[in-house]
Amino acid sequence: MSKRYTVARVTKGGTTYEILVDPDNALKVKMGADLPPSKFLIYEEVYRDSKKGIRANSNELQKSFGTTNIQEIALKILKEGELQITSEQRRRLIDEKKRQIIDFLSKHAIDPRTNTPIPPQRLELSLEEAGVSIDPFIDAKKQVPKILEKLKMVLPLKVGLAIFLVRVPNEAQPVVYRNLRSVGKILKEEWAQDGWWRCELEAPAGMITELVELINKYTSGKGEVKPEGEGR
Repeated sequence: MSKRYTVARVTKGGTTYEILVDPDNALKVKMGADLPPSKFLIYEEVYRDSKKGIRANSNELQKSFGTTNIQEIALKILKEGELQITSEQRRRLIDEKKRQIIDFLSKHAIDPRTNTPIPPQRLELSLEEAGVSIDPFIDAKKQVPKILEKLKMVLPLKVGLAIFLVRVPNEAQPVVYRNLRSVGKILKEEWAQDGWWRCELEAPAGMITELVELINKYTSGKGEVKPEGEGR
């Protein structure tokens, strides 16, 4: 009996690698669940082209992944690459992200004409009117800055912003910089004499928890982030 499956793929050095995975369990891992490869991998094979059944050879795998262990490679492909999801999965994920975005905006956004909160129903209608595109895989709050740009075209609203002071080690700066730009606006930046990178980030005030998690993730807990005005 044939099994239901979908494809996960990643490109390394110009070469695309694919695996066949269980849609539900693969999505759980993609969203952060800790499941062994045996729970999501349909076949212990890595393909160059799964439709044609063209397998990647061991030399290619060793060069691209540093190992020939299929389960280790499968986990890397799933976590680092692109996962094809079913239309039902996409709908569920987008609906959940939309609820989270509306919840955040209803708590942090106001109508600047009246200085009153904006009802969730009005926010939902405005999201549709503005043609906002929601990414099912990106954290809801990280999508807020770009969504606000579109929402403001159809709905007067203002979100409380804060300035955050960020300080990270030299080696973490490139990835931290990319991520910070996706969640807010970098106002100032400098390299300190101690070799650490510092910046002032303008972002929604309600994102402090997410920013702390982001900095800890990419600096192994060494970096710092705090609202402007707190003791340095």
